Amino acid sequence: MSGNRFGVLFVCTGNICRSPTAEAIFRKLAGDAGMGEAILVDSAGTHAYHVGEPPDPRAQDAAARRGYDLSGLRARKVERADFRRFDLILPMDRDHHSILLRMAQPSAAHKLKLMMSYARRCEEEEVPDPYYGGPQEFERVLDMLEDAADGLLESLRLPGRGV
Repeated sequence: MSGNRFGVLFVCTGNICRSPTAEAIFRKLAGDAGMGEAILVDSAGTHAYHVGEPPDPRAQDAAARRGYDLSGLRARKVERADFRRFDLILPMDRDHHSILLRMAQPSAAHKLKLMMSYARRCEEEEVPDPYYGGPQEFERVLDMLEDAADGLLESLRLPGRGV
């Protein structure tokens, strides 16, 4: 726990498509639910391909059409300190999960959980990378992440979570 806030970190490859989209969706949902001050939300990438860059313009456009603002976000790479700062680290796919598991101290491995494990409607276990796809791929990722973010927020409201 970061201070008295519950920390959630979303992780994808370069931190320009999936994870910043998840961050923006979850930040808005938490804020709308009156939980924004109780939750620390961030995103990062497993690779340093785009450090300092804003999210992909296609991700920004698709998100903006649904009321999410990604414009102020900048890509960064996951750091070992993130395992101390965040209570929950949500990779978008199994490859990210494996990379993060190798980075984590054994005592922090319990913090890792696939993002789609919180989905209630989507049956996919991994969020596909829309980077090489068309606009429909970014829309599909938004659908999946909205579903999973709803489930995540609901899980944090459960007794014993402290949020």
